[in-house]
Amino acid sequence: MRPTTVLPAAVLGSATAGIAYASLYERNRWTLRRFDVPVLAPGSAPLRVLHLSDLHMTAGQRSKQEWVASLAELEPDLVVDTGDNLAGMDAVPGTLRALEPLLDLPGVFVMASNDYYAPRPKNPLKYFKRDHERVHGDELPWRDLRDAMAARGWLDLTNARGELVVGGRRIAFAGVDDSHLGRDRYDLVAGPADPAADLRIGLAHSPEPRVLDRFAGDGSDLLLCGHTHGGQLRVPFYGALVTNCGIDRDRVRWLHRWSEPSAASPHGTWLHVSAGLGTSPYAPYRFACPPEATLLTLTARQGSPAATTATARRT
Repeated sequence: MRPTTVLPAAVLGSATAGIAYASLYERNRWTLRRFDVPVLAPGSAPLRVLHLSDLHMTAGQRSKQEWVASLAELEPDLVVDTGDNLAGMDAVPGTLRALEPLLDLPGVFVMASNDYYAPRPKNPLKYFKRDHERVHGDELPWRDLRDAMAARGWLDLTNARGELVVGGRRIAFAGVDDSHLGRDRYDLVAGPADPAADLRIGLAHSPEPRVLDRFAGDGSDLLLCGHTHGGQLRVPFYGALVTNCGIDRDRVRWLHRWSEPSAASPHGTWLHVSAGLGTSPYAPYRFACPPEATLLTLTARQGSPAATTATARRT
């Protein structure tokens, strides 16, 4: 009888330890990821872009708020926020507290489902089904957040185009609303990206291939997305269990080539998918996938497009 009782106890103990690690430690292990991305014209000076996504902020998450605010010390040239900032009716003040020092910098953003709607309890197994039914909570005060960011000069690129001069470089932007909700209206931003701009960036919360392909086809140099949480729960040597969108598991987080050089995009298109900084309050776990912000250092291209690679490091 002894072997049949020891094994379940060991399994239960391991499972309990894993849940404790994922919920109490790793989901609060704020991490700065760094990538070098060769997208600028030869001879250009570097440009530093801070990419934030999926804060899923609640009012009491002071540790997260303080850590995000501290990122201003990196002195990025540009801040990009790809949505899902809120996780509660009272979360706007805490979110703005976190963003406050960053709002003094040039910035752009798009909105997403968890800016619009409050989270609700869900069966986590539903995410293994590609076309699961989406159930939303009450409408959040997303307009308060949007208006506060826009009032400080950040560009709202939700189904819109825009332009900023950053570090002496002219950057052309295009963005869409949340594809996960079917609110993207790419036709409103469609057309060749400005060939006279020094850099062309596309923003989407959810990295749906049908949208990314259109950005790439219109000549975007760099695409920035979030939504996936990097899988949130990852299995060592396997990776993300789910992506919660149409992106392939190999590109569910971090920096990758999305498209190779073409007539529309002579140097190809890079994609960065942020693993994000939060979770739903009803699924407060992360495993082998810590909460992240990313500092992208945009560098000059060298050599042939095929020979150009990106580098990564974590701090």
